[in-house]
Amino acid sequence: MATKLNPLDDEFTFFWERVSCFVAREIMYEDKCDFVRRAVDCNRSTNVVPYMFLMSCKLQCINAFQEHCLLALFVTMSFMMLALLMHVVYSYYGPALKTVSKLIHMNEHLAGVTILAFGNSSADLFVHLANVRSKVPVFSASICSALFVAMVSGGLVCYINPFRMDGFETVRDILFLIFGMSLVNFYLLRPMEVSAMEFVGMFMVYFLYILVNILDLYLMRREITILKAKIEKLEENDYSFENEVKLYSLRRTLDRFQDHKLQIYEKRNSRVSLNIMDFATKRMATYKRVSVNMEKNRNIMYDIRRGKNHRLLKDFLLELRAIKCSDWRKANMIGRALLIAKAPLVLICILYIPLVDYEMKKHGWKKLLNILHVVVNPSISVMVFSSLLTTPSDKLWYIEMKNDYKYGVYTIMITMPFAVVIYYTSRTDRPPRYHWAFAIMNLTGCMILIYVCATEIDRVMAVVSRNLELDEEFMSASVKSWTNNLGTVVANTAMAMYGYPKMAYASAIGGPIFTLVMSPSIVLFVRKMLNEPDESSTEFGDYGHNAFYFLLFGLLCTLLWTTTLGFFARRSMGIFSITLYVIYIIYTKLIHAGVIHSFGYDRRLKAAFGNL
Repeated sequence: MATKLNPLDDEFTFFWERVSCFVAREIMYEDKCDFVRRAVDCNRSTNVVPYMFLMSCKLQCINAFQEHCLLALFVTMSFMMLALLMHVVYSYYGPALKTVSKLIHMNEHLAGVTILAFGNSSADLFVHLANVRSKVPVFSASICSALFVAMVSGGLVCYINPFRMDGFETVRDILFLIFGMSLVNFYLLRPMEVSAMEFVGMFMVYFLYILVNILDLYLMRREITILKAKIEKLEENDYSFENEVKLYSLRRTLDRFQDHKLQIYEKRNSRVSLNIMDFATKRMATYKRVSVNMEKNRNIMYDIRRGKNHRLLKDFLLELRAIKCSDWRKANMIGRALLIAKAPLVLICILYIPLVDYEMKKHGWKKLLNILHVVVNPSISVMVFSSLLTTPSDKLWYIEMKNDYKYGVYTIMITMPFAVVIYYTSRTDRPPRYHWAFAIMNLTGCMILIYVCATEIDRVMAVVSRNLELDEEFMSASVKSWTNNLGTVVANTAMAMYGYPKMAYASAIGGPIFTLVMSPSIVLFVRKMLNEPDESSTEFGDYGHNAFYFLLFGLLCTLLWTTTLGFFARRSMGIFSITLYVIYIIYTKLIHAGVIHSFGYDRRLKAAFGNL
């Protein structure tokens, strides 16, 4: 008959499954390798590169100096991952977002709060679900991330490309964010457990938010149809002063609804020549955005006299150039070194992600390369996704991918006939009518690469912070909130630079709504289903209340300046938002140093002897 283990025996039995990999920093250098090999968490805390294994076993650090040198090397590698992330977002993700949003007839605002916001925020949810059994305060991490996105990302959008906001939509989004975060805050601060119906209520807040945005666009388009019908009817009448007044009023009302659908605009190349103060404080200059002639770009190379496969191989080989000659000529020595360093990563993007960009000739169509994408992109995406979901926590997902190759083979068997059909039904000098379908592969490929890059940077910061003996919760409230949202910042600033600041700012508000309402709710619900102990009282940690009140203050300030300035987003307001986040970081550092006390509740102290 088996005897029941006491807690001490149980602790030793499952020691290697439970011990943190970063305990290795307290072990002698000659014993670290054996510890890292046996600790399960050393693989669990790895995304692509096993940093602790490299430091302890392969490179065999024997003193702190070597360890710090390797940490500096790892940080340099993270900059390369950041360069890849920026390349993916600027070259592939941005054009795909515009293409998909136009195909499903969204406007800028709806595309920002749905496609862009979900793509930016879903990585956080996956990270929290992967660590669902840990005691990490999810709401604290979520609210710190939301504060960074709303203040820094939103501030950068205002600074990069000042714009006229949609007043009703902006106020509605901010009020939804305040309501959602206040509701979750209320549920978590109560002494009782969150019930199933309360989880449903939190889910419904986000779904209601999306539904309201969709209905708003529908009603806007319906109103436009009614206004156009009235204008046409009045234009058929004889000339009169009253008739002209009505026409003028209706046309002015119609002009307010010009953003009811998304347009593909040409990039602006004009530069402003203002001093720093004028650049930061003046209202943005009015300019007319020029729509791209998509049909002209599609047919610009079309020549019926040529064969279907004219320049097939030549276009393919030219597209495989990871370094463009024009970029090489313009770059200095440092720039050329970066181009060489990025070349392998750029080549991976070329071979893996199809490009659909209505601003380019032939919309970016390369027949032979796109046929290769049809076979390669879904196969790799399926294998990576299945490996990330099914790999045990003590294994590396890309090593275990060899067990999931069958899914890639099945996918190739499905996509190969499509590749053959594309070869016989398309031309090299003009994209086919179904070229839009490649934008879906573009989005999935971009999201996988963005997730891998952002997670890898986060892992590097975790290794650096643990080896420098920095507090995990402090890092989560500060540095990790930056690294986890690098993809969000790059994507939003890219859309602002492309000339879509409304979409970018809508994502800077809509993304935090998903992060604050859905992520903690889903994680807590999954914990409840797994019978994990309820830790809702500790979901704020030491810094959650601090971030909550700063975010609430920042949103109220945003409501104030938007209404005061007539919904003109100026660069000075972007600087104000970023400055507010810098003040939050100063507060967080002072709390970590013990100089000031955090917002929140003190623990009650019990007297040691009697009632004092």
